[in-house]
Amino acid sequence: MSNDGWRSPPLTPPPQGEGNQNYIQHPPRRAHLETLPYQGRVAAGREGSARESSSITARADFSAIRYAQCWEDADVLLAGLAVQPGDSCLSIASAGDNTLALLAQSPGHVLAIDVSDAQLACLALRVAAYRELEHPDLLELIGSRPSERREELYLRCRSHLSSDERRFWDARLDVIRAGIGGAGKFERYFRLFRERVLPLVESRANVTQLLAGGTLDERRAFYAREWDTWRWRLLFRLFFSRALLGRLGRDPEFFAYVEGSVAERLLQRTRYALTELNPAENPYVQWILTGTHQTALPYALRPENFDAIRANLDRLEWRRQSLEEYLATAGAHSVDRFNLSDVFEYVSREQYARLLARLADVGRPGGRLLYWNMLAPRGYLDALAHRLWPLEDLAERLHRQDKAFFYSALVIEEIVT
Repeated sequence: MSNDGWRSPPLTPPPQGEGNQNYIQHPPRRAHLETLPYQGRVAAGREGSARESSSITARADFSAIRYAQCWEDADVLLAGLAVQPGDSCLSIASAGDNTLALLAQSPGHVLAIDVSDAQLACLALRVAAYRELEHPDLLELIGSRPSERREELYLRCRSHLSSDERRFWDARLDVIRAGIGGAGKFERYFRLFRERVLPLVESRANVTQLLAGGTLDERRAFYAREWDTWRWRLLFRLFFSRALLGRLGRDPEFFAYVEGSVAERLLQRTRYALTELNPAENPYVQWILTGTHQTALPYALRPENFDAIRANLDRLEWRRQSLEEYLATAGAHSVDRFNLSDVFEYVSREQYARLLARLADVGRPGGRLLYWNMLAPRGYLDALAHRLWPLEDLAERLHRQDKAFFYSALVIEEIVT
């Protein structure tokens, strides 16, 4: 158990000899922290193209905060990418947590991109908090710990924000007072589940006992004996159906390429997370069931990583830009590591193949790209086998340890040429 009672769960490191271990070393490049205006935060002369270039941005609304936290396990991300000192990294911003986790590995440069101004505002406020606050204050601002002074903490961070970022957050002081980690549509969906659905099927005592963890045999027995009732399964399937998840949690357009039953897959993954993994070491389960972090924190919020992230903030920049827009202008062999979140969930197979080929162009030999599949299957392409080498054993092993348990698959590929 780490400082302040938070548990840092062990994670199997990437094995020696798996994939190309001859990483190309690059001298650290100190990047200027660029805070671009919110209206048209894209390359000069290309205003609006970041939204127009991707079909999902034309179909879904990205004006509000969708994700106030990164719901992908940074322990898995870092073990899979194996970031080396001096590496150049591209990261989908989301709420910023996993982008910041990359900084703890001392990369030379991290560029975070996102099509949503609101998501970039989440990243900007986190960066300001790492600059201005101490670690316990950061946990209060996020909502990991109770606090009556979050507005005061925000005001301390405010001078580190651009004028547009200040306007964004000044208009959301109620969200700040409640904890910025709960500000997204996805988090509100979980809060609805926690406050309205969960009490109908599980007692507080059951939730407490589940989160206490225990041995593998104890967790399996408790789930089978106390948790896995017909009411639990029925209400889970209803609440996490494609219709409700699309309308209340994500966006209906995010399911355009999904195959099979949404609720049934999520129920299987949830059963795995509550038994095969230890809830006492799982910050994602803890937030879903309690609205806070109890005995575990995501990587970027752990006290042992705070100073390393703060020390490397000047190596981070961000901009409003789609992946397609970025790849259209990026230089060949210019990026070592790609954190791609689950962006391929929202594009057709044809568009996925085009993007993957362009990623191989932009990536440096020996580099890696990593992404998750939630419900739309996207995987290795035979046509690119000579350029991208799948690290399947590593991906499968890390997926079994993935505490952000919603995803059906993890893909890690090494850039060959």
